[in-house]
Amino acid sequence: MSYPIEEKLVVGVASSALFDLSESNRIFERQGVTAYREHQQAHIDDPLPRGVAFPFIRRFLSINQVFPELLPVEVVLLSRNSPETGLRVFRSIEHYGLDITRAAFMGGGSPHEFINAFNASLFLSAHQPDVQQAIASNFPAGLVLPGTIEDDENDHQLRVAFDFDGVIADDESEAVYKGSDLAGFQAHEQQKRAIPHSPGPLADLFLKLSHLQRLERELLSANPGGKKILNVSIVTARSAPAHERVLTTLRDWGVETDEAFFLGGMEKLRILQVLKPHIFFDDQLSHLEAGQAVIPMVHIPFGVANHQQG
Repeated sequence: MSYPIEEKLVVGVASSALFDLSESNRIFERQGVTAYREHQQAHIDDPLPRGVAFPFIRRFLSINQVFPELLPVEVVLLSRNSPETGLRVFRSIEHYGLDITRAAFMGGGSPHEFINAFNASLFLSAHQPDVQQAIASNFPAGLVLPGTIEDDENDHQLRVAFDFDGVIADDESEAVYKGSDLAGFQAHEQQKRAIPHSPGPLADLFLKLSHLQRLERELLSANPGGKKILNVSIVTARSAPAHERVLTTLRDWGVETDEAFFLGGMEKLRILQVLKPHIFFDDQLSHLEAGQAVIPMVHIPFGVANHQQG
């Protein structure tokens, strides 16, 4: 039985983000596709280890348990594997009890062209070329960076943290900062403090999460003893007075966020270590590579910050 995927908040995830494929990738790189296929077949019933995006995906899917009549979210597997080699991935999904039923297996090709077809507001992958191709095609995508994970089974809340410029919003102000200095950036933002930003690559994801939070607030108002399951934060290098345009943008879009941190260039890791998000999105690698925190980091290779990095 089918149901309207266009009405859901959909996340597309590659097997490289959901699971730790380091062993499989080593075999593919050193011995080729035949050895890779044989390895997957020989280990078809051995669950793949959890990957960096696993804690986020598990909790994201649990939103449906809070709204069983709506089932407002879905995860689709978008994989470079062939259907044959992807069988181990699906058996691993079944092993972990993840409610993922839709998939595209591309047989070595990039799945990014199917992001819109599946109505995905986000595509997560650990394969850099696929993410870059997606962003170049104006699709919402992020590169899951390598790291260790912690997945506390007793922690049921989903915490999502976003940078603002080049992630939720466009890179207009980032371009001003890159082409000027901090004083020029502040003056520009003061001048445009009443003008909302245009949406950035993850604006749709942010807006749909905000809609789910409105539904959750309604549910909690009717059930005061319930527990909040979704927390959304903005963690930006901006500070006052440039913070005002962020708030103007959110107000214009009709959305709220649980927390907003305006750090004035302070290291974001200091805040993230307290927030402990299950995923953090930023367009600048320098903000994602600071320290060795056990926080799932996702790079959004969008805008002027990444053009200048090459």
